Amino acid sequence: MLNYIWAAMIIVGILFGAINGNMKEVTEAALDSAGEAVSLCIAMAGIMALWVGLMEIAESSGLILRLTNGLSPFISFMFPGLPKKHKARDYISMNIIANILGLGWACTPAGLKAMEELAKLEAERGTPGYLDDSKGAGGKRERIASNEMCTFLILNISSLQLIPVNMIAYRQQYGSVNPAGIIAPAIVATFVSTAVAVVYCKVRDRH
Repeated sequence: MLNYIWAAMIIVGILFGAINGNMKEVTEAALDSAGEAVSLCIAMAGIMALWVGLMEIAESSGLILRLTNGLSPFISFMFPGLPKKHKARDYISMNIIANILGLGWACTPAGLKAMEELAKLEAERGTPGYLDDSKGAGGKRERIASNEMCTFLILNISSLQLIPVNMIAYRQQYGSVNPAGIIAPAIVATFVSTAVAVVYCKVRDRH
C-alpha cells in the first residue's frame, strides 16, 4: 500500500508541474534530491560503520555479554515463556542494546535473528493455531505471530534511546547548529513510549 501511495504522490507532482509549466523546476529538484540522497547515504554509512565497529569491539571485550546478563531480569519479565538458555534471549538483548544506543540500522540483523528463533520455538512447541487454518492471499495458510513475537516487535518499535545516533547524524548533515540537542527530548519521548509498550504487553498477556 505504501508503494502505491508514494507512486501516486510522484505522479501527481509531475502532472501538477507539467500543467503549471514548472517541469524545469521539477527536473532540477529531482536531480538535486538524488545527489543529496547519495551524499546522505555516504555520510550515514561512515557513521554506522564506526558504531557497528564499536559494537564489535564491545562484543569481543565481553561488554555486550555483561550488558546482556544485566538485561536478563528484564527479558525474563517481558518474556516469561521464553526458556532461560534459548538463543532468542541473546538476540533480543543485542537488539535492545543497539536500540538504546540509537543504532537503528545495526539492530536489524539481531532483530531478524530473534524473530527466526522465536518462530522456531513456536514450531517446537507445536502451539495450536500457530499456522492459521483460514486461507490467506493465494490460498496459502498464514503464520500467526506468537505472544513473544508481538512483545518483541512492540519493544523494538518503542525502543528507548539514550544516544539517537541516526537523528544526530541527520541533523548534522543538514546543518543543525546543535545536532546533539535532540538527545534530551529523544530520551523523554522514547522512555514514555517504552513504558507504555511494557504496560500494554503485560496487560495483553493477562488476556
